[in-house]
Amino acid sequence: MQEIKFIKSENLKQKPKDISKVVFGTLFSDYMFSMDYEKDKGWINPTIEEYKDIPLSPSNSTLHYGQAIFEGMKAYKTVNGDVTVFRPLDHLNRLNRSARILDIPEIDVEFVKDALFKLVEIEKDWIPTEKGASLYIRPFIFSNDANLGVSVAKRYKFMIILSPVSAYYSAGFAPVKIMVEDKHVRAVIGGLGEAKTPANYAASLHAGVVAHQKGYHQVLWLDGVNRKYIEEVGSMNILFKIGGKIVTPALSGSILDGITRKTVLEIAKSWGYEVEERKISIDELCECYDNGSLEEVFGSGTAAVISPVGELLYKDKKMVINDGKVSDFSLKMFNYITSLQQGTEKDNFGFVAKV
Repeated sequence: MQEIKFIKSENLKQKPKDISKVVFGTLFSDYMFSMDYEKDKGWINPTIEEYKDIPLSPSNSTLHYGQAIFEGMKAYKTVNGDVTVFRPLDHLNRLNRSARILDIPEIDVEFVKDALFKLVEIEKDWIPTEKGASLYIRPFIFSNDANLGVSVAKRYKFMIILSPVSAYYSAGFAPVKIMVEDKHVRAVIGGLGEAKTPANYAASLHAGVVAHQKGYHQVLWLDGVNRKYIEEVGSMNILFKIGGKIVTPALSGSILDGITRKTVLEIAKSWGYEVEERKISIDELCECYDNGSLEEVFGSGTAAVISPVGELLYKDKKMVINDGKVSDFSLKMFNYITSLQQGTEKDNFGFVAKV
């Protein structure tokens, strides 16, 4: 096990007095973690140092060919004053799954978890204490070769940066409007869809712009081959309550294995709900809406935790869910998970890791 070098900074920043006025992902804490990979040496130089710009060659291979992956998780201060991280090993293991898909060298998840905890411990005063606020954690890896040859890189950089964020629903837990995309394609089975890689997000941008122009918050993607089966929303997985069951698209290889998705399914089962992970077509969903069996629609993801959906638009068909109001299951699940994160609900699942 390598020793993590800590370089103390003399340039500490002033922390925000009102976290609600900070735009997501625009403010970063004082320190960051990094380490390098070289083909003949493995991962080396683990260091915690001042958050700062890093030198990058104009011929950096990631800039040209996009060999990069990332994760997103959160740290909290509980009501008892403990510092916790929600499901860190699940996130780091998923980072390794993304690494295998993009031929990036895997990390030692236990070592990186220890490094992450050390960084969070140093930066614990950056964790906001307002209800629903947290310290967003962004681990990422990018290829660091300086050449224009199209090949798997020999050098990589792994980094963790931290950003304090306010409650996602600062104005209240409210439903979003989603447009079903039937023209553009984000991912296909056998591609990069199940990896958390920048390319997937770049592929979703244009459709998102079109949706916003039409008054919708996000896009719900259909499968890239048949344009028929429901997959996921650009920044979250999608789930439905149909006839009392919790139904979500199966992990087919073109959607992300969401950590919050997994959390919702585990909790729902413990509450006695029947859970189905299967193919679900947009036509079936429209049928369920028409016959009244579609009771709730909601997304799940690290940022929002649970995002209730009040309206779906598919072609010319507008589906208003639960009169556009928050539904019971969505609200109950949101309150339960956020209570686990804030330490007001006992964690019987082992989701919460104390730093």
